[in-house]
Amino acid sequence: MTRASITLDAGLYDYLLDVSLREPDVLRRLRGETAGRSNAEMQIAPEQGQFMALLLRLIGARRTLELGIFTGYSSTATALALPEEGVVVACDTNEEYAATAGRWWREAGVEDKIDLRLGPALETLDALLAGGEAGAFDFAFIDADKANISRYFDRCLRLVRPGGLIAVDNTLWSGRVADPRETDEDTQALRAFNAAVRDDARVDLSLVPIGDGLTLARVRADGGRVPVG
Repeated sequence: MTRASITLDAGLYDYLLDVSLREPDVLRRLRGETAGRSNAEMQIAPEQGQFMALLLRLIGARRTLELGIFTGYSSTATALALPEEGVVVACDTNEEYAATAGRWWREAGVEDKIDLRLGPALETLDALLAGGEAGAFDFAFIDADKANISRYFDRCLRLVRPGGLIAVDNTLWSGRVADPRETDEDTQALRAFNAAVRDDARVDLSLVPIGDGLTLARVRADGGRVPVG
């Protein structure tokens, strides 16, 4: 028994992957190519991609949002987990990332499931809301710039249906959120988000220590009360 989440050293992490990872070959190759980039740490871990795919299947997701696509690992994993008619509205501002992701979407055979929106994500989300898409999505994955994380979350709360799920990446931020010496803008934005969502009665909540920290927020239909203590 333990009173805290287990710490994974390199050997235990390799064991975790060995006994549980069912990574499609296309995702393995995508991850291998991305590993050669100087900013490869922006990609989610493979066990996180598999975990999110499981969540998508559990809630019967058909329409999803993704904010921040990088080289396409998470959007490809999402699209593979969706049914044939499923759609991922994928938002990013970086054309080079979009081109790389697009190549992998084609390789994985999921290009027809991706609705790419190039431009500031807040503008895309506002356009969806203005177009009557409130409550039209089953799942949202937020993995974009941290300064706007609370704004993204607020809009996704209106776009995701009651009973749907919002996943927010990097909420443990390599431990920096717990270090008072870290005062950069991104760290402070994540701290503020974590504190706010803890007390947000609109969602059921769990911060899962997978990858760099993944906050899961289930949209509530009742606006219930958050227990204190």
